[in-house]
Amino acid sequence: MRRRIVTLTVLAALLATGLFALPLGIAAMQYYREDTTSDLERAADSVALQVSEELSSGRRPVVPQLTGDEAAGDVGIYSPDGWLLAGHGPTKADDVVRGASAATTDMVTASIGNEQALAVPVVSGSRTIGVIRASIPLSQLYTRIGLTWLAMAGIALAAVAVSWLTARRFTTRLVRPLEDLAAAAERLGEGDFTARGPRAGIAEIDQVGEALDVTAARIGDTLDRERAFSAEASHQLRTPLTGLRLQLEAALESPGQDPHAAIRAGILSADRLERTIEDLLALARQRRAPRAPLDLDALLVEVRQSGEALLAPQRRTLRITMEEPPSARAASAAVRQVLGVLLDNAATHGRGTVTVLARDAGDALAIDVSDEGPDLGETDPFSVARAESAGHGIGLRLARSLAEAEGGRLRLSRPNPPTFTLLLPTTDGMNHHDPA
Repeated sequence: MRRRIVTLTVLAALLATGLFALPLGIAAMQYYREDTTSDLERAADSVALQVSEELSSGRRPVVPQLTGDEAAGDVGIYSPDGWLLAGHGPTKADDVVRGASAATTDMVTASIGNEQALAVPVVSGSRTIGVIRASIPLSQLYTRIGLTWLAMAGIALAAVAVSWLTARRFTTRLVRPLEDLAAAAERLGEGDFTARGPRAGIAEIDQVGEALDVTAARIGDTLDRERAFSAEASHQLRTPLTGLRLQLEAALESPGQDPHAAIRAGILSADRLERTIEDLLALARQRRAPRAPLDLDALLVEVRQSGEALLAPQRRTLRITMEEPPSARAASAAVRQVLGVLLDNAATHGRGTVTVLARDAGDALAIDVSDEGPDLGETDPFSVARAESAGHGIGLRLARSLAEAEGGRLRLSRPNPPTFTLLLPTTDGMNHHDPA
């Protein structure tokens, strides 16, 4: 790419220089021709003025001393019959001299042999008394033109060289950020999502770098969500699987009981497991169910079924009460997952009876899940450290994110006895605060 840019720049410079230098060179050549003619004319006129009296009186003329540009060429004085009287030139009149003797114009100019010649007649009254011939070697004219063209060629080469150097410098500035972008894209392709595109101070390249940064951030966020989903899914699936396993183990330990009851309980647990998988997939695809009026009665029936399946093997009880709870608008799948996490937390880390209380909390529906476990003190059950040490913070953090996604909150309302409270906006509250 560097070579192509430099080559194109040099070709453009050559083309521009050629288009400019060609007419300029022709103009320079024409200028020197006209300038040479002007010098010869001045020389011939100067001599004609000085020798006209001698030619009129019949005396032999003498070529006067010329100075400046007029002295650059040779001057000859000719008689009317065409013979050289003084100065330098052909002994017998040539075409230029004959043309000046016969012409009615003031001068005649032409290229004769290797000379540029000009002749003017010397007139006395109506009679031509002589001819002044001035000439200069064509080699001298061509030398002036050639030197000028050589200088122009040198300037053109210098311009092309400057263009080449400038192209190399700016190509380096242009290509290096692109190479850095390519390296960043390569690192991104290798899995380094912290790779960021460099900034070159060039708007177009910086836009590409910003787009690459956004892409890297999005891919990194996507992978983080996938990893988080894997951890959350494994945690959420563990609860119904554990309940199903406990039910089957209890049925095996009681061979005298009716197996149909264990089978029905297992089917219900399998249904809850399937529903949990569907909820998690919807969460992973970010296609949560739209907020609709929450069927709290049906939801609490499901909570009772899953909670009893978890607590029965531990010979613990589940108590569900309702104290005139208001209607709320939320996705049933999200609320079901939040309560499932809270029940699993109470079954795994709590003691005694687990109580689920649905009540009115002003502009919110409050659902409390408490047990008779030990005092949590100042422990933050939603912290990452707890997730790593106790093994259940992942589920609680997932439950909090689901609650916040539904416009609600999940918090530890009392450490002793441990009580978690899910707050969901009521229908009236959403009409006032969330028109959408």
